[in-house]
Amino acid sequence: MKVHYINILLFALPLNILVYTQRNHKITTPRTQKIPITRLLWECELYAPANYDNDPQMKEVMENFNKQTQQRFHEYDDRMKTTREKCKEQCDKEIQKIILKDKLEKELMDKFVTLDTDIQSDAIPTCVCEKSIADKVEKGCLRCGGVLGGGGVPSVGLLGGLGTYAWKPATIEAAKAAAIAEGAAKGIAAGNAAGMNIVNSYLENMGVTALIPDLSKKMSSIGYYAEVKNFAPAIIEEYKQICVGTGTNVAKCINFENSVSIHIIQDDVRIFFQSAEKAVPDYINSVVRMAKGYADAEAAKVTLSETPVLQARYTAAVETTYTSCQTAIIASVVAIVVIVLIMVIIYKILRYRRKKKMKKKLQYIKLLEE
Repeated sequence: MKVHYINILLFALPLNILVYTQRNHKITTPRTQKIPITRLLWECELYAPANYDNDPQMKEVMENFNKQTQQRFHEYDDRMKTTREKCKEQCDKEIQKIILKDKLEKELMDKFVTLDTDIQSDAIPTCVCEKSIADKVEKGCLRCGGVLGGGGVPSVGLLGGLGTYAWKPATIEAAKAAAIAEGAAKGIAAGNAAGMNIVNSYLENMGVTALIPDLSKKMSSIGYYAEVKNFAPAIIEEYKQICVGTGTNVAKCINFENSVSIHIIQDDVRIFFQSAEKAVPDYINSVVRMAKGYADAEAAKVTLSETPVLQARYTAAVETTYTSCQTAIIASVVAIVVIVLIMVIIYKILRYRRKKKMKKKLQYIKLLEE
């Protein structure tokens, strides 16, 4: 019986423990995700070709790596292009600044070279806080003199006379050179006109004016007499169309042939001497040579006659301009001298009045002291 009691007691204890644990125990579900089983490098053969060539996972990893690397390289190239463009623009700006700076420095150095660098200490202006009447009058006179001198000859002032004396010889030489050039041009024009007159006269004697009037008009309207050589082929062609193989214009054709020596008369018989292809150019060349002699003579004559006249005219114009400038300068100098005298008189008057006032003050002071 005791044994049963002990068993019952022992059975009650685990029963109570079971009931208590079932009542207070909370069932919890795992919240962590299941970690996938991955292969590590030490678990496989590193240098086996199958791991890189045939393994799809390795291929995918390599493709992703290549794509990311290429993308980063592209981004880097884009950034480098932008940076290079910015650097290039900045460099261009700096280069332009350097070029402009060098250019300005060169211009300033060229200007400073012409300046007088021997500056005395007396020429440096000093600051005067209290200006006297004498200083004001002196500066006023200098200012008036500069204004009036500049009004007579702009930008020259009192030195306008020296400028005109230096300007006159150079201007006269330039006038003489211009007169010589213009005289030569007039001589050339007169010589060309004389040459054209000779050419037109010989063309008329040649019979071209009567035989080929249209071509004669074109030849008469050329600008230079030597260009008549270019019409020789046209004259030959027109001559063949009009005179060769036709019975018209017989008298005109005979006159033309005799003039250019296609046919000559020997013992009262008209015989063939040379072809038109040789006769016409030879005749025109002889006419041009003759016209050149007349043209050169006429050009020299006109040049010699016109050049002195033009030189005298231009020199007279220079002298007139110089005289007017000199008169203006003299007038401005006289005006400046008069103004300076007036200002000196005013200065003397003001100085006298100031001395008089100072004497009165000294007298008052003496009286007060006494």
